[in-house]
Amino acid sequence: MSSGAALFEGRGPAQDPGTATAADWRRLDRRTVLVSALVTAGVAAGAAVPTTLGLSGRVGLGAAVVWVLAGSVLLIGSAAAGDYVRWRRTRYRVGGERVDLHTGLFLVKKRSLARERIRSVDLTAHLLQRVLGLVTVRIGTGEHSGNDSTLELDPVPRAEGERLRRELLERTATGTPGPHREGELVALDPRWIRYAPVSFVAPALGGAAAGAVMQVSDWFGAQGQVIEWIGERFRDTSLTAMILILAVAAVAAGVVGALGLWVEMWWNYRLEREPGGTLRIRRGLLTSRSVSIEERRLRGVELVEPLGIRTFGAARVDAITTGLAKDDEEQHGDHNTLLPAAPRPVADAVAADVLRETTSPTGALLAGHPRAARGRRLRRALGAVLVPVAVLALLGALLTPVLLWIALGCAVVGLPAGVFLARDAYRGLGHAISGDYLVVRSGTVRRSTAALERAGVIGWTVRQTYFQRRAGVLSVTATTAAGAGAYTAYDTDAGEGLDFAAKAVPGLLEPFLERVPPAG
Repeated sequence: MSSGAALFEGRGPAQDPGTATAADWRRLDRRTVLVSALVTAGVAAGAAVPTTLGLSGRVGLGAAVVWVLAGSVLLIGSAAAGDYVRWRRTRYRVGGERVDLHTGLFLVKKRSLARERIRSVDLTAHLLQRVLGLVTVRIGTGEHSGNDSTLELDPVPRAEGERLRRELLERTATGTPGPHREGELVALDPRWIRYAPVSFVAPALGGAAAGAVMQVSDWFGAQGQVIEWIGERFRDTSLTAMILILAVAAVAAGVVGALGLWVEMWWNYRLEREPGGTLRIRRGLLTSRSVSIEERRLRGVELVEPLGIRTFGAARVDAITTGLAKDDEEQHGDHNTLLPAAPRPVADAVAADVLRETTSPTGALLAGHPRAARGRRLRRALGAVLVPVAVLALLGALLTPVLLWIALGCAVVGLPAGVFLARDAYRGLGHAISGDYLVVRSGTVRRSTAALERAGVIGWTVRQTYFQRRAGVLSVTATTAAGAGAYTAYDTDAGEGLDFAAKAVPGLLEPFLERVPPAG
């Protein structure tokens, strides 16, 4: 258990500390009961139709409707009653030293966070909460110790949520010197939506849509009819043409889904710098989200360029920072994204503004890596393609010639793709020192350029495998308490990589280096 968070469990009613008064404690908004009832009613309505159809075959339509209505009423009533008990038994207090949350009926939980350890106060509100003027407040220490490092107030009035955010973060209201501007740094440009269809989300959503059709049809026992209907539509079409048409249809569905997801996630997006040095990201159409990042916790930025959006000259910007809660994937899947996919010049400008630099370190000229690094990537790519091809060819020789044709197709498609990606990965390698930041770049499917504050590096890891040693290269990894925790310059020249690490953080690696005088 961390020193900044405390959790106590016991039986019986919670007792206020002796120093507390009734006025110190606040309750959640009582409309939480209404929200719970309405959400459960929506779930019940969605399940009512298939449940009624399933029961009607056994007990008749009239009886099925009665049973479903009775079950829905019971379900909604139980949810509302449970949430009423939660509302009655939950209270919170913001004191001068700590934030306390007491909840529970039979098993009472008393949780407390030291205010000095609070790193984030994030607000979210789904559509129903927005209609009612409510938000969920998530207070976190940024420690990775499970739910004990966060307190969630669900829900409170929006005005109360904003008050809590300001009050809990204002203790760090100390300006940071350097060229900068406050207020709005960047706002949504609707033209950025053009990058949504070329992200990897589109094909994933297309596949999910096709899978959902088959799964739902299976629930109703109609999967065979669906397959038969598709076969009827393509009776006079060759197998190849049918596969291509279905693939295009899946991709089209994925594109539509990607556009809708982008609008939901990034609508009304704004990145602002508030007085005192806090970055605030606000976004969301149906579910609004507000994430605050203390600049004193910022250790750099990461420019992320997935293959699709990089082809169109775009990139997104992520924060390399400490103190962001990561234990709730639903609410914080994009918790560290400062800028969605946008034109590369915009991304570099935003990175410079966020870091209070005149030019972004992510745009620095990077040193290339030796040709041995290219050879290693080409060999790995060829191995990744040729090993499965060889297995398929062997099975085809033993079992069926069909597998031989599949092996040939994989080789024809995979070899050029593998060589292209390997060469692209090599061109993407680079490292440099740019002012107060060290910069490393790598990747092809997901290219990343990380600009990490040199003062935030707490250690170096030098890795050299047997094959790297033969090629005269090694990988150096800067370890930090922020972001992913490690940022690597892969396959650098052995001497140049060590020199880069030694210069980036003077004195940290020097005790482990042995300088070799030049020959002659």
